[in-house]
Amino acid sequence: MVTAWLLGMLAFCLLLLVWFGTAMLAAAFRDRIIAEEIFLEALPGAFDGFRILFISDIHRRRLPGKLLKSLKGKVDAVFLGGDMTERGGSMNRLHDNMTLTAELAPVYAVHGNHDYRANTALVDNIIRGSGVRLLQDESIIIEKNESRLLLTGVDFPRSGGKKAYRPLPPLTGAESSLCRIILVHDPLWLSRQPEVPADLVLAGHTHGGQVVLPFVGHRHVDPFYREYNAGRYVLPGRNGAEAQMLISRGFGTAHLPLRWGSPAEMHVLTLRRGSGPAAGGEQE
Repeated sequence: MVTAWLLGMLAFCLLLLVWFGTAMLAAAFRDRIIAEEIFLEALPGAFDGFRILFISDIHRRRLPGKLLKSLKGKVDAVFLGGDMTERGGSMNRLHDNMTLTAELAPVYAVHGNHDYRANTALVDNIIRGSGVRLLQDESIIIEKNESRLLLTGVDFPRSGGKKAYRPLPPLTGAESSLCRIILVHDPLWLSRQPEVPADLVLAGHTHGGQVVLPFVGHRHVDPFYREYNAGRYVLPGRNGAEAQMLISRGFGTAHLPLRWGSPAEMHVLTLRRGSGPAAGGEQE
């Protein structure tokens, strides 16, 4: 009787483990796009309705061609937030992913830490050869109907660490008054800034914790990530104004292809001029 009970419990535990593992795999390979509006008071009127496809932390995954091709002509730009591949990742897949995004709209990207752990020279050749603009501590102007938007790409430090970032590129007098978006892989970069030097910051890296267990929550080494983990945030910005930050949970996974409580995601962001609803972390 006792043996039968123990065998039954063991079978139940094994079934539960299989179910849990299957659920984590499914969450890791979801093709989910979150569409949301971001209100920026400094946004030029010509950019009201400007749509950005934002993808971070692709790692080894293949971008969903059918889903993304349906966005062609419906987004104005694609921003890639780093970790477009990783050590041991397929360079053919990287090429296919970059080529796919370049078919949709102009693409701008920054390095992540895993991009520097791969064959960086080869990775960069594939990225640039696919038509993607790789920003390494530089700013560019995006123009629309004679209005201008400033995009700054922050390069992840080759040596790693939160203190090794180079200073932001200096701005001209005219550029300093423009609405500015900063694309950076790791939001921890902000911990070194006295204020957010932009109207909007787009970041990734955290994976939203990737595996977030009940009663345990997010387990990060640096306390910064416990407060800024995933979702949208309002922060002190330039000249006393507010700035916004979006931290993506990312499309791929680091280490094991498993997720729990933090499903894979991409974003279609529609910029709106003016003030909107308050933002808070962990928003869907």
